[in-house]
Amino acid sequence: MTQIITLWHESGIAQMSAGQFTMMLVGVLLLYLAIRKKFEPLLLVPIGFGTLLVNIPGAGFEAAPIIDAMGHMESPGGMMYYIYNIGIASGMFPLIIFMGVGAMTDFGPLLANPKTLLLGAAAQFGIFATVLGAVSLSAAGIFDFSLRDAASIGIIGGADGPTAIFVTSKLSPDILGAVAVAAYSYMALVPIIQPPIMRLLTTEDERAIRMEQLRPVSTTEKIVFPLTLLLLVALFLPSAAPLLGMFCFGNLMRESGVVERLSDTTQNALINIVTIFLGLGVGSKMSADKFLNWETLGILVLGAIAFCIGTAAGVLLAKLMNRWSKHPINPLIGSAGVSAVPMAARVSNKLGLEANPHNHLLMHAMGPNVAGVIGSAVAAGVMISMVGGH
Repeated sequence: MTQIITLWHESGIAQMSAGQFTMMLVGVLLLYLAIRKKFEPLLLVPIGFGTLLVNIPGAGFEAAPIIDAMGHMESPGGMMYYIYNIGIASGMFPLIIFMGVGAMTDFGPLLANPKTLLLGAAAQFGIFATVLGAVSLSAAGIFDFSLRDAASIGIIGGADGPTAIFVTSKLSPDILGAVAVAAYSYMALVPIIQPPIMRLLTTEDERAIRMEQLRPVSTTEKIVFPLTLLLLVALFLPSAAPLLGMFCFGNLMRESGVVERLSDTTQNALINIVTIFLGLGVGSKMSADKFLNWETLGILVLGAIAFCIGTAAGVLLAKLMNRWSKHPINPLIGSAGVSAVPMAARVSNKLGLEANPHNHLLMHAMGPNVAGVIGSAVAAGVMISMVGGH
């Protein structure tokens, strides 16, 4: 009888708290959204499953190693502890993913129409506006966000999951789960969130504007550009160099044409392996004590606001640029300045075709879309540089 009682007390059911049960339901919800609704399944499947693992009572997935007074390990840490600390706390996983993204990126549309770089920069306005908003809400006593928290929340507006994870792991690891879920959820919801904003800020005639065909871009330009970009960033904003450095390295492997095997591995096998562990590592921060609080709701709301502001800023700047541009600019491509590559560009193309069946904007929208990746990495460097010491 005593053994049965002991077995019961050691069971997960007896140890489970209401918060852990709730978070396991959250994990199931994330899996449902990923599998049934196709919301960023590559990340939400491992994040959702990681959420289940870390909230199993007594399993010790997130347990830290126990070290005795002599410095000897009495008990090793759990799997999720090592995944997070080796891959995310160190910044390694987001950087490797950025390298893979770089290997899949074509800078051609941006080089063919360099002024679209401004549209990518404008879309980052949502990041800084939301940082100010988060600080203001904290000052008003509504939320309890530090300056580091505010910077991490603002990065959600860039719609760049790896960048959001990279910044948050350095500035505010305690809110990593909420920030990552918000970032990837809003990336998945681009086709739902962006179109109403784009229609509201543009007229039918503006959406029907046809843009001139892009000029051909030489291989030399494509090789020189990532090198030039990296050197400029390293000289003026070294804190952004890790993200952009790996991004440019991946792109250089793609465009050089002499390391096809490395480029193929980076684009496929490597980025897929790291994505699995990145998702599980984020899931390790989805424990009940870190996720179930008032601040999580604030993060989700502020993240959505940041994303909407970024979308609107890109569209409005495109309209402004159109007044002085010799060649017409369709304001729809401004919304692609957020970093959700290539989904945001596809949304711009879809709305352009709705207004004019012959209006193909995909390649034009890829310019600001790629610029948005660069812009979010630069914004991340600014945040780390300015806030990291606080």
